[in-house]
Amino acid sequence: MINAHKLETVLTEDGTLTLQGLPWKAGESVEVIILNVSMDKVVKPTFEENTHPLKGKVIQYDDPFGSAVPLEDWDVLK
Repeated sequence: MINAHKLETVLTEDGTLTLQGLPWKAGESVEVIILNVSMDKVVKPTFEENTHPLKGKVIQYDDPFGSAVPLEDWDVLK
């Protein structure tokens, strides 16, 4: 089973990498993969501002269980 943990840090001037706060116990074997994250190449996910157009708007239903069609328009009742 692969248990992944993402962590961002900055190398020190001498190139030393220090990882703190890892979720594993001392003595456990881990694999480390290092990726260069250049800030000008990072593609941040974009979200439409209006993904929930009705959020925060007042919606009122005068008769939510009433007929959508007036009774006189129902052919079955004639």
